[in-house]
Amino acid sequence: MRTKPSWNHGGPFPECLSALLAIIAMVAAGFSVSCGGGSTVPKLTGNTQVTLVLTGTANDQWTEFDLVIQTLTLTNRSGNTVNLLSAPQNTEFIHLNGGIEPLVTVTIPQDVYVSATATVGNAGFSCLTLTPMGGVDTGTFTYGQTPTANVIVNLDSPITVMGNTMALALNLLAAQSASLSSCYIGNGNATFAITPTFNLAPTTFAPQSTSPANGKAFELNGQVSSIDTANNSFVLAYPESENPRTVAVSTGAGTEYQGINSFAGLTVGTFVDMDGAIQTDGSISATRIAVEDPNATSVVTGPVLSVSDAQPSLFMWGRQQQGALFAGIHVIGAQAFSFGNATFQVSGQLANLNSLPFTPSFTAATMVPGQNVSMTSTSDNVNGGFPYTPLSTMTLMPQTIDGTVSGTSSGGNFTVYTVNLASYDVFPTFAVQAGQTTLLNNPSEIEVYVDSSTQMLNAQTLAANGTFRFYGLVFNDHGTLRMDCAQVNDGVPFTAAANANMAVARGVKGRVTVLSDVTVGPLRATNVRITAAR
Repeated sequence: MRTKPSWNHGGPFPECLSALLAIIAMVAAGFSVSCGGGSTVPKLTGNTQVTLVLTGTANDQWTEFDLVIQTLTLTNRSGNTVNLLSAPQNTEFIHLNGGIEPLVTVTIPQDVYVSATATVGNAGFSCLTLTPMGGVDTGTFTYGQTPTANVIVNLDSPITVMGNTMALALNLLAAQSASLSSCYIGNGNATFAITPTFNLAPTTFAPQSTSPANGKAFELNGQVSSIDTANNSFVLAYPESENPRTVAVSTGAGTEYQGINSFAGLTVGTFVDMDGAIQTDGSISATRIAVEDPNATSVVTGPVLSVSDAQPSLFMWGRQQQGALFAGIHVIGAQAFSFGNATFQVSGQLANLNSLPFTPSFTAATMVPGQNVSMTSTSDNVNGGFPYTPLSTMTLMPQTIDGTVSGTSSGGNFTVYTVNLASYDVFPTFAVQAGQTTLLNNPSEIEVYVDSSTQMLNAQTLAANGTFRFYGLVFNDHGTLRMDCAQVNDGVPFTAAANANMAVARGVKGRVTVLSDVTVGPLRATNVRITAAR
């Protein structure tokens, strides 16, 4: 016969009750106990200052990806929400492929957030290709308002917001965020869809950051909008002309200046290219500040598309632009410039150029389509014919390529990786055009030079048959592409032929509006914008 345990007797049950009461007391005191019996976490009360940074993960199919992010909302386990954005934010993600830049800093309640959603207004992506006649064709495909159902924000796991400060990274997966039937739309129709797909996850800001993985921002372009001479600091306005964003920048004894001698060389209106450590309040502690042209009134950055052999002119894609030439213009797309009187130079971001086992050169004679270039001008006029808007400087800038390793060798202190590019990459697409100053021996292949200074952020072993993203300066060395590599990330699979995307294009049709039709030497290019019928 079973007997009911006596509450007055000693034995195991009172001991269990005592343990239970102890756990309850701990929870009431603000702690939770794990099943393993070891770990505790503080009770989530109060607020945390959260800095949101942007980053991108892309292959080379799209040359630009613009989004107006209207809201970014976190939801906790009880269904309560908090919006990280107080106003819509204009963003461009291809220039952030593998890099970071701060977006906003907000204060939100500490909690465990289990899901996230976003709304996107205007959205557009651009691709580049050749026409059947061999000319440059550029297409921009846009939504006026992105359907909410098209926007996805993934969390790898619930996000615990706690402590005084923390950082979150919003990563656009560009290859998954758009589909297109054909970049060339000679018949005036295209089937496409824009489905912005993000990953949102905590990230780290290290006191001495060295890479985007721990808070280092590289190649931040913008214009000085105000200066605090007493504290050697300034405010930088990003090149987002429709809704400018700004970031506070501090300098110190460790800041390196290029193109100017010191902080005193900065004035309101100066265009800078800079690197720095993102701080917990969202500001930047500058490690390098470069001024390409102290007299510049406009600057534009993006890939070269063609270089005429008939006259000193080029056709380029303006991924980012700022200044008098582009006042009120958010996206300029393709544009012609004249470089007959321009000074050619190389970004000072990478400090190991003299160690390369080849001579790194960027001149009018070695410039090729596909290279990422920052161009400055002191002119306020956009000319419709040659001579086009004159450039004062042309600076070779770092860029990210996505490619598959086919072989490995060595050169000096560098390991050299032979990397094959996708057919839609800018180099194999445009470096084969006739009527150009320089043609490449093999535009589908690039030699990537990696040394001890290269930031290795790849989880996959860097070896043959692997696909990786390489960030660095790309030179044309007597017809061979060579990159001085500053950073390696895991790659993005090559996208199959354009028609394979039709299955996910959702049947959206577009209409064509010709924005410009220009000729560079013997080359003819049409800049086309497609607007979704929404």
